[in-house]
Amino acid sequence: MQRGVVYGMLAGALWGMVFLVPRLLPDFSPVLLSAGRYVMYGVVSLVAALPSARSLLRRLTREDLNALVRLALAGNLLYYLLLTGAIHLIGIAPSSLIVGVLPVTVTLLGRRDHGAVPLARLVWPLALVVAGIACINVDVFSSAGATPGTIATKLVGLACAVGALACWTWFAVENARYLQRHTHFSGNEWSVLWGVVTGLLGALLWLVVAVLPSGAVDTSHVAARWHLFWLLNLVLAIGASWLGNGLWNAASKRLPLTLSGQLIVFETLFALLYAFIYDHRMPRPLELSAIVLLVAGVSWSVRQHAGDDSDRSTLEEKAQAAVH
Repeated sequence: MQRGVVYGMLAGALWGMVFLVPRLLPDFSPVLLSAGRYVMYGVVSLVAALPSARSLLRRLTREDLNALVRLALAGNLLYYLLLTGAIHLIGIAPSSLIVGVLPVTVTLLGRRDHGAVPLARLVWPLALVVAGIACINVDVFSSAGATPGTIATKLVGLACAVGALACWTWFAVENARYLQRHTHFSGNEWSVLWGVVTGLLGALLWLVVAVLPSGAVDTSHVAARWHLFWLLNLVLAIGASWLGNGLWNAASKRLPLTLSGQLIVFETLFALLYAFIYDHRMPRPLELSAIVLLVAGVSWSVRQHAGDDSDRSTLEEKAQAAVH
């Protein structure tokens, strides 16, 4: 269990970069960012799949392929389109904090799964997580200030962030349950297949951009910006997608869904940390209070699960959670 928690934290550190890249590339649309990221992820996954391609294809069924397409559309393309749109419209902090409700939504949806701790034992840890998220949202929106001209933009940004939350919540639970029902692929093999399918969908999205009327999607960027675009997407493909997914699968194999769902909070914490570093500032008091509450809630949840860990030897081999 301790190793699983460490893997989950490292995955969160890598996933936090996902929130920073749209801030570094504000002149690129969410469509281009999503297509570029997942084309690169598809290339990386294809290279990783080549040594075992025959074995993977031999075991791949039509049901697996349908599941991979659904999961890739919801958990990657649509999720990242909505997330980058939210970051462009309302910034890193509000976006990461709305998506940070994932520990609550995934835990609630996964509460009936095998190996899950009864929800009654998680009420107070979850309350701390919710309090932390509420605390930092109050800080963000009270300090930012709204004018009539920005209300519509903020509402659209909030809707994008909530949509991203809904996509990833559904993806996390459905992916975990599919892997529990179908054990002919390991977590890493499933991650590689999922990356290849996502890359193909990203390439299709890129083709759609290419055939759209001129001006529908702005592609008039100077060469230096395109170089940075592809470099950052390569970093996300290798770090956040390939390595982060592998670490998360390793964590999920050792932890029940209710616990792994709460460890997603580290993605939010690292996203906030990167935002503070990028903005060259320290967290404000409410932000710091929120971080303490979030960490305390996750730590409390770990202790709740640790008491039942000795009874879960078979779960370690069966339980797989989400790939980001």
